[in-house]
Amino acid sequence: MTAKKITMTAAQIAVDLGDGSERGEYVNQDYILHRLGRPHRAINLMYCYYPLDAGWPVRASDLPRKDGTSPTGAWDYPYDDYFPYEGGLAGKTGDCQPFASMKDVRRHGQDIILTLTVDPAVSDAHLVRIAEELRPFGRLMLRINHEAMGSWFAYNKRFSYQAVADFFVRFHKIIKEHAPHIRTILCVGDGKVHETGKLKYEDEFAEAISVADIWSADTYLSLHFGWPFDIAEPGGMTHKRVTNQDIFDGLKFENERFLAYGNARAFALNEFNADGDVNGPFEQASQVEEFYLDLPKEASFVGAVTFYQFRDRGRLGLEIEDPSNADCGYEQPIFETYKKIIALPQHLPEMTQGEDVSFPAVLRWGGSEDADGISIPLSLESAPVFCEATFDGEGADLNLMLEINGRWFYKKPGAKTIDLMPAFFTATAGDVALNIFAPPPTGTNAPGPLQGDDWAINYRTQIKNPPKMRIRYRPTM
Repeated sequence: MTAKKITMTAAQIAVDLGDGSERGEYVNQDYILHRLGRPHRAINLMYCYYPLDAGWPVRASDLPRKDGTSPTGAWDYPYDDYFPYEGGLAGKTGDCQPFASMKDVRRHGQDIILTLTVDPAVSDAHLVRIAEELRPFGRLMLRINHEAMGSWFAYNKRFSYQAVADFFVRFHKIIKEHAPHIRTILCVGDGKVHETGKLKYEDEFAEAISVADIWSADTYLSLHFGWPFDIAEPGGMTHKRVTNQDIFDGLKFENERFLAYGNARAFALNEFNADGDVNGPFEQASQVEEFYLDLPKEASFVGAVTFYQFRDRGRLGLEIEDPSNADCGYEQPIFETYKKIIALPQHLPEMTQGEDVSFPAVLRWGGSEDADGISIPLSLESAPVFCEATFDGEGADLNLMLEINGRWFYKKPGAKTIDLMPAFFTATAGDVALNIFAPPPTGTNAPGPLQGDDWAINYRTQIKNPPKMRIRYRPTM
């Protein structure tokens, strides 16, 4: 069986996905991959770190209120109601959070965006420990104290905007000293044009803008920010709605302001959606689709968009969480729309074939935008009835991502045969290729026999033989 080297690089506009937040639980990557048919560039996970607070690390909404009152809003808690970051000083790693989820994400061929709200009062020792804990997770993107120009998070209630900005710079410098391959994200954009001609609190965040690796904005076409404490009804004051052009104008304004502080950086839209609580399910799907379609020509500087989120207790998800069973979700009209969006050419990673490969072969995983795999050409007589790939011997122990005919599959260590037929349920057949990549099986990078000095950013796997293909064009008689 012949094989060629194949290199995967960045899409024109990367598609990322939020998975879990104050509004929904984490959904495992196997389920998401089966439902959407392809991995994302990155998965955004949202956590908080307030280790100096009484009650930590209990989730904020689970803490008893000493005065006996009930919360009146989504952020009416002692600290931010994200999942607690259980590492740090006096913390733990292993299978606790967010490390278990981060490993799940990377095993499935995706990078991590870790959104982390942090108490600026913590010492450098806390930040050094976090940097060291995150170092094995490859080219992770760390979004520190996002929406920093707002007023709802605990760090902004406790500290001035200048102090929050200075904390970002302090944490960024520690990251660069202890895990320099990790990129920091500064989110001070809100998708609005401000009459002052500057970003909100731009002067305070000037140094942070200059040092950040990635500039970012969070914005929604519509949002019911009073959820879940009220209902968005006409005339209400706890929801908003704008046009697509409003957002595009705001993004252009923000990019110009960012560029005033230095060379161009990657610009990401790290939270984006239209809220079904406001638009209803059908207009939500149509407005979001129009935004993605117009994005390349309206705001070509945006290199990545994170859809918020996969499953939501409200109407900000591709699925709504079943109130009777949190493990289940039921899809909204935007689900099928989103599947079409992420299959558009501008959102697909580039695949470039190279020279012939002989076995055993070494596969390199640098991340979802930088990986070397193998490509096995297949010439199909007609649409197959059976199409399977079997990995014998040591091949069964490999952790692999497989792509064929536009559909992706995950093979965990120990799985031997992968049924590839879903790739042909709706797509035509002909000359296709089976592309194989090998993310780290533990979800983390580490020094080892195959790993070089660049082990922190590149994980290498040896595959001794190609898979055995079983392709049949008629039912078994």
